Amino acid sequence: MDRIDSFLSKLSTRNNFWHRVCSMIWLPYAFRSGIQMKQLDQRTFTAVLPFRRFNKNWYNAMAGAALLGNSEIAGGMYVFAACGGDYTVVCKHLDYRFLRPCFGPAVYKITPREDIESLVKSRAEFNITIDMEISQKITKPGGREKRVGKCAAAFHVTPKAQHKRKRSRRA
Repeated sequence: MDRIDSFLSKLSTRNNFWHRVCSMIWLPYAFRSGIQMKQLDQRTFTAVLPFRRFNKNWYNAMAGAALLGNSEIAGGMYVFAACGGDYTVVCKHLDYRFLRPCFGPAVYKITPREDIESLVKSRAEFNITIDMEISQKITKPGGREKRVGKCAAAFHVTPKAQHKRKRSRRA
């Protein structure tokens, strides 16, 4: 089972296709929302949440629950992709601030506060805080980006080997 878990974890971080397949099974709401990850540079990632009927509210704006819930998904996908399949990632704290309604696709710009590469190299459990700027995607040429929210999320990351050691000590 551990080898299957490791294989599926690595497969889900390989590209957006495998992420979508795995989220269809284990994260059906993330699958239905249609969120996708993109890497801009070494330290900056974006996630794009499409403006679909599933994500809209009665006022034809992006639903606040869709923006909030997918911020946890986007942040978790970033941390999981940076750490790899040998770690479990759990959201400890999520602080979202709504600034204005979103009337188009939402773009999450994700930047970590700490150096995640050095934390992963330590092979110990750690906490990492990431900041996200959520803005409405520009739909008109020459238009400017509208910031619709900002978010700070704290994640607890634990190596799966540590879980295994704890389980074997209990048995």
